[in-house]
Amino acid sequence: MAASEAFGPTEVLPNIVRTSAKRTRDLFTADFGGPTGLEESPRPAAYSFPEPSLTASTNDAADRANLSARIRNEYADTVELPAALAAKQQAAAATAAARRKKAKAQGGEDKASDARVDRLIESVPAHATKVLATRGPSQALVRHEHAARDYPPNAHGPTPQRNLPGSSGALVRREVVRQARPEWQAPWKLMRVISGHLGWVRALAVEPDNQWFASGAGDRTIKIWDVASGQLKLTLTGHISTVRGLAVSPRHPYLFSCGEDKKVKCWDLETNKVIRDYHGHLSGVYTMALHPTLDVLMTGGRDGVVRVWDMRTKQNVHVLSGHKGTVSAVVAQAADPQVISGSLDSTVRLWDLAAGKAMGVLTHHKKGVRALALHPKEWTFASGSTNAIKQWKCPEGALMQNFEGHNSIINTLAVNEDNVLRPA
Repeated sequence: MAASEAFGPTEVLPNIVRTSAKRTRDLFTADFGGPTGLEESPRPAAYSFPEPSLTASTNDAADRANLSARIRNEYADTVELPAALAAKQQAAAATAAARRKKAKAQGGEDKASDARVDRLIESVPAHATKVLATRGPSQALVRHEHAARDYPPNAHGPTPQRNLPGSSGALVRREVVRQARPEWQAPWKLMRVISGHLGWVRALAVEPDNQWFASGAGDRTIKIWDVASGQLKLTLTGHISTVRGLAVSPRHPYLFSCGEDKKVKCWDLETNKVIRDYHGHLSGVYTMALHPTLDVLMTGGRDGVVRVWDMRTKQNVHVLSGHKGTVSAVVAQAADPQVISGSLDSTVRLWDLAAGKAMGVLTHHKKGVRALALHPKEWTFASGSTNAIKQWKCPEGALMQNFEGHNSIINTLAVNEDNVLRPA
């Protein structure tokens, strides 16, 4: 049977095929959102007779339907924008209109990249946009209930900066933090080994003019050594137990010593004799320090207190109590905090010498603090405990940094003017 006899006039069959293709396209438009494959309609050889007017009108109708479906599916949620975005869009449209007007005045004209698509968009039926308008306000930027479960902290904007005064600095570009490179220092070499003590050396003190230094040891003696030659110049005896602390006065010819015999002694370096004893500690005295401008002496020991002595009258001016363990390190400076002490209770205390009470307690260390060191030029100090060295800022005691790399017990610290910190 011939095709014309089955389906009637020969022009009906192409219309049926195109109608079926259009309905298929409408059904599966979500899966086939790309360019339509119906632009060039393949036709059987049996129907190759020319029908220019019918083919052009049918293709344009199918293309308009395809484009209308794509517009409806892709832009349905953004037909009506929120107020803020609508205001921005109006401002952008005004700017674009001014630009086009200027270009037209100069002889130019804005042209679409594809003239055919531009004509198709203009010929999309108006009812397509009316259908979108009936859906109500856009829900594209509205949070739905099923989606508001577990959001990250910054899902709805930058996390507020609580520590910054004023407005948030979340969008401010931060400076790149670069690790400070240390200055090159000449390598340290062993110069001389000095021997003479019969017990462990527990304390050292260098004379301000760098002419000699003193050492105290477990043999209960104090020895004076020449710095240049390393020769023994003098041996002082008077303690009946291990000497644990030494201090040389920069303004008087005095040497101070303390030991496990609970004694604090003042030696006159002109006569090499003890001229004063400071009584008051209830147990061994482990550390001592001289105030740089006042005639006072600070000592600390196993009784857990720091005692402040008048150097000349031997009077106990203050008893700075608060530590729960042995006071193992004391340093003094002219500005507040004038006295800093470290203890085996893992705390560092900052003391006000005038008021006789603590200005602050630093609890960052996890183990006993055995050493303290003041910087000779900066208002900073360092504290050392097992596996930890920390740098602090005066006077508030703010933690500045941690020094890594020392994995043993730290018994002493020293800082020189070249910013070199030496733990031991």
